[in-house]
Amino acid sequence: MERSNHTVTEFILVGFTTDPVMQLVLFVVFLSVYSLTLVANATLMVLICNDSRLHTAMYFFIGNLSFLDLWYSSVYTPKILVTCISEDKSISFAGCVCQFFFSAGLAYSECYLLATMAYDRYMAISKPLLYSQAMSIKLCAFLVASSYLGGFINSSIITKTTFALNFCSGNVIDDFFCDLPPLVKLVCGRKDGYQTILYFILASNVITPTVLILSSYLFIIATIMRIRSTQGRLKAFSTCSSHLVSVTLYYGSILYIYSRPRSSYSLDRDKIVSTFYTVVFPMLNPMIYSLRNKDVKEALNKLIK
Repeated sequence: MERSNHTVTEFILVGFTTDPVMQLVLFVVFLSVYSLTLVANATLMVLICNDSRLHTAMYFFIGNLSFLDLWYSSVYTPKILVTCISEDKSISFAGCVCQFFFSAGLAYSECYLLATMAYDRYMAISKPLLYSQAMSIKLCAFLVASSYLGGFINSSIITKTTFALNFCSGNVIDDFFCDLPPLVKLVCGRKDGYQTILYFILASNVITPTVLILSSYLFIIATIMRIRSTQGRLKAFSTCSSHLVSVTLYYGSILYIYSRPRSSYSLDRDKIVSTFYTVVFPMLNPMIYSLRNKDVKEALNKLIK
């Protein structure tokens, strides 16, 4: 990628703290969370692949979500761990570009995938007898592939546009990874055209999937309200509860970071929110989809025995 500012060869990641004791504590915390993330997501993927009862469209999407979260967490956490225990806080220009590209691509892909899962829940509730035929393996594979394709196409656009800017305000990133808000703070000069591209990316990768999810749930609520028995309504809603929790946590943190006016940015506060959706959320997802799921529990017991 051609750089507009050839003097910037590396960036310095400030991280969370300069206190050596706190850095060691954070290293242990992040290592524990990352290890649990790898184990939980890998286990869920193995269960879905091995147990024939989990070979449905819903679990196909959940398995892909686990794969995405495992990859997503691996983009950030290893570098965070190195930064915590090393005096070298630098990341090369190329390394920053790669981290930004994959983090954006995976984040956008997850937005599309969560929207696809909302549509899957709508089909399962509104057309239960035709669900297997309507959500065929070919359609599911197409929807997942489209999620990744859309995410990484948009990631290519925003990455190329961001790193073509002139970083003339230094190379110190007040964050633990190469994220958009702290990078933009290092840019000087006119950014009107860049802001237009940011609004387009936000609209196509966050707002559009959000509208699709809300539309799906409006149809789901309308379908549930037509169910006469209270038990039937609760059972239908329970099939959406895990996805609804996942969407609320993920989209809530994403929208908080990227949809606010620049004047309201607080990098210290944003670090905490960023930590949630980059490091903690990939660990929570497999728990959200498995703790209250009878089929997953039975598959796990079968695998252990």
